[in-house]
Amino acid sequence: MQLGLIAGIVCAIGAVIFAMQNIAPVTVTLGFWNFENSLALVLLVTLGLGALIAGLVTSPAMIRRQWAIARMSRQIADLEHRLAEQEKRNAELAEALSNRQAPVEADMKTAAGKL
Repeated sequence: MQLGLIAGIVCAIGAVIFAMQNIAPVTVTLGFWNFENSLALVLLVTLGLGALIAGLVTSPAMIRRQWAIARMSRQIADLEHRLAEQEKRNAELAEALSNRQAPVEADMKTAAGKL
């Protein structure tokens, strides 16, 4: 993520330097619309529009990813809670089983002593 940001900043600085060195007036025609200004301004505007379009295109994927992360975090918390409850229940059952086996063993010893 940080490497991409650094690369983007370097590209932007390069584009600004390129634009500032090319200040000749140009005419941009798009359909019925004509726009005449310096090449530097045209390049900076197109760079900005490209960045805006790239941001809009990647936004849905980022939002879906954040939703998935939030959903999975809730699921993990729920599963950890269930695991803790199950471990508590297992400990209770193990204790109940050991309490039950102790009297049975004592009964077996007394029965063996009577024989």
